Amino acid sequence: MSQSTARTDIEALLRWYIEAGVDEAIGEAPLDRYAASAAAVAARVPSASPAAPALPAAPAREKPPSREAPVAAPARVPLESPQLVEDARTAAARAQTLPELEAAIRAFEGCSLKRLAKNTVFADGAPDAPVMIVGEAPGEDEDRQGKPFVGVSGQLLDRMFAAIGWTRARDFYITNIINWRPPGNRTPNLSDVAICVAFARRHIELKRPRLLVLAGNVPTKSLLEAETGITRLRGRWFEYTLADGTTIPAMPIFHPAYLLRAPALKRQTWGDLLNLRERLDQILTS
Repeated sequence: MSQSTARTDIEALLRWYIEAGVDEAIGEAPLDRYAASAAAVAARVPSASPAAPALPAAPAREKPPSREAPVAAPARVPLESPQLVEDARTAAARAQTLPELEAAIRAFEGCSLKRLAKNTVFADGAPDAPVMIVGEAPGEDEDRQGKPFVGVSGQLLDRMFAAIGWTRARDFYITNIINWRPPGNRTPNLSDVAICVAFARRHIELKRPRLLVLAGNVPTKSLLEAETGITRLRGRWFEYTLADGTTIPAMPIFHPAYLLRAPALKRQTWGDLLNLRERLDQILTS
């Protein structure tokens, strides 16, 4: 095997690890941290002098060995810390325009997903369009191109809305709850959503659409603060309330990626699309 071939194989293996969500390397041999910690504690305790008489003493209560390494490390805020949620809210609130919000998101380092993502995915479509669509998170194609809904599911979404006369270039503006691709296209976890939802809410406030479409379970539950899943909520009308009290009609629909896995549900989605078009026509003519 040549040196260049070996390097190519190693790089391919590293890319596979990243796609699978591996973000930390460990040794091949198991390490007993309990024993290491106990040994470190014993090394710090001076041994008793052999000439000292043995005195009866009450048995000492043993402390459980620490799981942490004995070497003190600098204090670091964990990624699940509520402080990061507050940092995201503060950064989002400072943005007064969509370009400022995009810059704030690109500069934000508090979401662990950004570490493995190739690009920050902000938005696509017409910024002045009456309809805003909020999806879940970027996939592989979106991460590579830096735009939401450009892969297979995005192509289906464009065809779905083209069927009711809407185009991305004129009628709708699209973004995601999460701005960075989760490893392996996994579903965003609660920590991811808790940090990123502040940016999504500010995005809606700055865009101020006439109609809001929530594509998928994650945006539906996080933005509507609902416990019920998308299967029961899709096709129903809700009122999304902005910080100033303005309400926007909002409808959850199935995510296009889910329709690709369950094509039988496209019939229900067609009814939802017709409902959306009718409601927008009413809004624009009132």
